Amino acid sequence: MKQALRDRRPTWFAITRRNLLRGALATTLAASVLTACDEDDKVTHWYGSWSAAPQDYNEPFPAPPPPSFFDNQTIRQVLRTSIGGDQVRVRFSNLFGTSPLKIDGARIALSAGSSSIKPASDTELRFNGNASATIPAGGELWSDAAKLEVGAGEDLAVSLFLATETALSTMHALGLQTHYVVAGNALSTETLSGAETRSSYYFISGVDVRSSAKANVVVAFGDSITDGAGTTPDTHRRWPDYLSRRLQSDGSAVSVLNAGIGGGRILTDAIGPSGVNRFERDVLGQTGVTHVIFLLGINDIGLSAFVPEQEVSVEQMTAGTQSLIDKAKAKGIKVLLGTLLPWKGANPGGAPYYSEAGEAKRQSFNAWIRANKTVDGVIDFDQALRDPADPLALLPAYDSGDLLHPNDKGAEAMANAVDIRLLAVQP
Repeated sequence: MKQALRDRRPTWFAITRRNLLRGALATTLAASVLTACDEDDKVTHWYGSWSAAPQDYNEPFPAPPPPSFFDNQTIRQVLRTSIGGDQVRVRFSNLFGTSPLKIDGARIALSAGSSSIKPASDTELRFNGNASATIPAGGELWSDAAKLEVGAGEDLAVSLFLATETALSTMHALGLQTHYVVAGNALSTETLSGAETRSSYYFISGVDVRSSAKANVVVAFGDSITDGAGTTPDTHRRWPDYLSRRLQSDGSAVSVLNAGIGGGRILTDAIGPSGVNRFERDVLGQTGVTHVIFLLGINDIGLSAFVPEQEVSVEQMTAGTQSLIDKAKAKGIKVLLGTLLPWKGANPGGAPYYSEAGEAKRQSFNAWIRANKTVDGVIDFDQALRDPADPLALLPAYDSGDLLHPNDKGAEAMANAVDIRLLAVQP
């Protein structure tokens, strides 16, 4: 974690120590599913293939250490698709910016590993036909469609040039992926030699692909466990990644989007807006969304050890969750609820987190999930990851070391607990 200070990605447990929890902007700019006919009169659709839930770089953190801006620099960010298509578009985000974001150029290409791209695939991204764009504070903007054939599970490199001083604002902290920053306009440079490395995502929040195949889009909506804390960086071993690969191996045309934010809660703004404040944007606003897997609540329980005045009841948690279920169902989106994982002794960073009172809340919340008749399915992550010798605790083989976050094997076990028949495209 040598880049932790440089890329402003504090550890999850350090962040939760800070009692600087303020509200965050929750602007919803939903992208609709577009249907068109191409030159062969073939019906095509747009589907979300990658996402990173937007967060505010400056909230709830104190003033960031330098450098807190980009200036005459190219940022090359690497991401992995879930499903493929013959065209792509990228969503650029200034959601938490307090001034306009000027994009002076952007390109997309197939990644060749590390900072390198495959030159033959290098493709310009344009905005309403223009090579540059200005996104107002609080806004998001899709690029125009770009012709680029991409496969399922393929690594893409999105290169962004910021010619003038640009304050860091909208980002996704726990990127778990190495990105590259160099001076000047290096958008089409094959390899960014001597680049500075970062591991958070900046100013991008989604990639859509166009396909003639019918597909489903599943949004994994959660906290640090969904975001991948405890898994190995640069290996795509978050549980939604494993689920995406399971679906690909099964031949299913199903995209899995990760909408996890480390430290996130159902009801209270923490790191990024709360679940009830971001659900419409991060779930309902995803292109082609058909399903959501909901796994939030452990931080609503555990964070009361740090901020007792923000303690919530199980009744408040269930009411907040049910309000989101109802919103999804009203849009025709299928909902799968995940039970909260075992956490006995959880001590992220050596901080108190687990308690007997908190465990009683987890048990009550999980009982409500298992009995919920308004959803389309329940994924019993609790049962799948518990230690048979101590059912309140994570199985040691699945523990990343803090008794809270699953490691790579645990993330894979979570993905294996999902009945993928519930996600299948219906004929």
